[in-house]
Amino acid sequence: MGKQEKIVSMFNDIAGTYDIANRVLSMGIDKSWRNKACNKTFELYGQKEIEKIVDVACGTGDMILFWKQVANENKIDLKNIIGIDPSVGMMEVGKKKLPDVEFIEAFATQMPLDDQSADIISISYGIRNVVERQEAFHEFARVLKKDGLVVINEFTKNKKEKLLDHVTDFYMNKILPTLGGLISKNKEAYTYLPNSIDEFLTTENLCKELKVAGLEPIHVKAFSMNISTLIIARKI
Repeated sequence: MGKQEKIVSMFNDIAGTYDIANRVLSMGIDKSWRNKACNKTFELYGQKEIEKIVDVACGTGDMILFWKQVANENKIDLKNIIGIDPSVGMMEVGKKKLPDVEFIEAFATQMPLDDQSADIISISYGIRNVVERQEAFHEFARVLKKDGLVVINEFTKNKKEKLLDHVTDFYMNKILPTLGGLISKNKEAYTYLPNSIDEFLTTENLCKELKVAGLEPIHVKAFSMNISTLIIARKI
């Protein structure tokens, strides 16, 4: 089993408890991060009618709920939203929450979607689980319309400069695996999550990779003591 397959199988295993674990571990603050991402994206895209949003590594459909809700609040006519994820277990949970949404089993690097067919592609707290990240960015560029937007929410690695950075680090590496393990009965999965952030790229490197794929970062903002970063890039 390759690294990518192992990650998928781990997410299948924790699918049933993933939502509650997420809320507890982020202390509910991920809702605010997601909300801000949707609002900022709609503001930058500037269209009142959007044909298609694709949410990649959609998991249980959390981000899809936010896209729909924020589109409504902003009186945006969102015609279609699709969830894509290689984990069938996670999407089964999503289908119960969102029976009207189409979920497709696929990797971020090989999406069964037409060229230039999406207005917006989002990936929230999932890009660190994509082993072939650069290939995924090229695939996003293929599927996006010209001037379409890629929206990334992610836990990014930052230099530990302040006391608060060390507090964050302690939470991620010590408290998160224990709590997540208790809730999901799978400590290994929640040990993997902070490790995947530590192995993960800096915001700067992520922006470089996006540029290589023809996706120009136009908005970069860190939230909550730099725990989470929002990057919005435009297809040029």
